[in-house]
Amino acid sequence: MNILISNDDGVHAPGIEALHKALLNQNNQLTVVAPDRNCSAASSSLTLQNPLRTTRMDNGFISVNGTPTDCVHLAINMLLENDPQLVVTGINAGANLGDDVIYSGTVAAAMEGRYMGLPSVALSLAGKELKHYESAGHYASIIVSHLKQCPLPANQILNVNVPDLPLEQIKGVKVTRLGARHRATSMVKTQDPGGRDIYWVGPLAKEDDAGKGTDFHAIATGYVSITPLTVDLTAHQHLEKLTRWADKI
Repeated sequence: MNILISNDDGVHAPGIEALHKALLNQNNQLTVVAPDRNCSAASSSLTLQNPLRTTRMDNGFISVNGTPTDCVHLAINMLLENDPQLVVTGINAGANLGDDVIYSGTVAAAMEGRYMGLPSVALSLAGKELKHYESAGHYASIIVSHLKQCPLPANQILNVNVPDLPLEQIKGVKVTRLGARHRATSMVKTQDPGGRDIYWVGPLAKEDDAGKGTDFHAIATGYVSITPLTVDLTAHQHLEKLTRWADKI
């Protein structure tokens, strides 16, 4: 299978190397196109005011001075002779659970693949110490192998989170829905060497909706979480009610 690999942690990240290794073992044809730096939380941003430049590294990976979305868009439109059959992004250094998917460059890169008509999978290693990329790679290879036989629906991607555990300690796989966090209210205020105020985005908020059936719960109990995400953001269940509301305007 011809597969495009990208990420948001950058072309030098251990996760993308682990993903490449895992999928290469299946004799896939792989192309890696990734940002030249860490672009975590870049979401679906595109670079519009500056030109994109590419550099082919000694290991064959292609580095781009752009965002994760840039990388997938550029690869499919310009860098590859033939469209890939699948886009796989990650392995992200940290979880992409619940609301996090809105900000995630890893998920956004997979979404860009789907916007361009290709089945896509986003993979993340969920934990703090991030020791077990090979566990995530193992599940990446299984999922890709399964997708060869059972393709994704045209309007979905898979958001996959693997607990940062040795492979033998992972209990299995659960199909989940997105959980949700409390409102993120923490910011960190400090000063630069010149005495001017500067601000940092603080730690992630605590989970609010993390019960059974959510991606948060699956990871917390030692399971791989697979959440289907739709490209269509329309709240279809509210269209009729909103139409009645709009008729009164």
